[in-house]
Amino acid sequence: MKIKKLFKKWKKRDDGATAIEFSMLLMPYLMLCLGIIELSLMFTSASLLEGATGKAARLIRTGQLQQSGQDPETMFRDAFCQFAVVLIDCNDVVIEVTTLDGYDDFSDPVYDADGNMVTSGFNAGGSDAKVLIRVAYRYSMITPLVGPILNGADGTTLFMSTIVLQTEPYEFQGS
Repeated sequence: MKIKKLFKKWKKRDDGATAIEFSMLLMPYLMLCLGIIELSLMFTSASLLEGATGKAARLIRTGQLQQSGQDPETMFRDAFCQFAVVLIDCNDVVIEVTTLDGYDDFSDPVYDADGNMVTSGFNAGGSDAKVLIRVAYRYSMITPLVGPILNGADGTTLFMSTIVLQTEPYEFQGS
């Protein structure tokens, strides 16, 4: 009789129910939290890419880059990297700057077999030139569990910032 009473008491106890329920919900909750953090970092990186491209493009628009006497691509990259310090690795940034005959005279970006942008060079043009600026960056996911879910097997996504502008009518004093 005593054994039967002990078994009934043990069967009615529910002290560990909360712990068991929590353990079942922990993984989906963590995945949700990590996904929110990863998306926030992704959008912040995309915003940094846009802002840094805009800041560096100003050097082309005003003619400072063309008249500096320095290597224009290095100067543009340095200006870009000063703004995009936190989440973007400047060594992985691909920059393409080309002049256009008109605003409708542009081509789609070209990609290699790995999906990386292939640049056609760096030509910032001169005074009153129409210029196309493309900056591409392959963002790597920080969280290994969420990356493949959001972006596929390699856990990366290509961000691209594109600006089309006309340079100011400055008096060209470059070489």
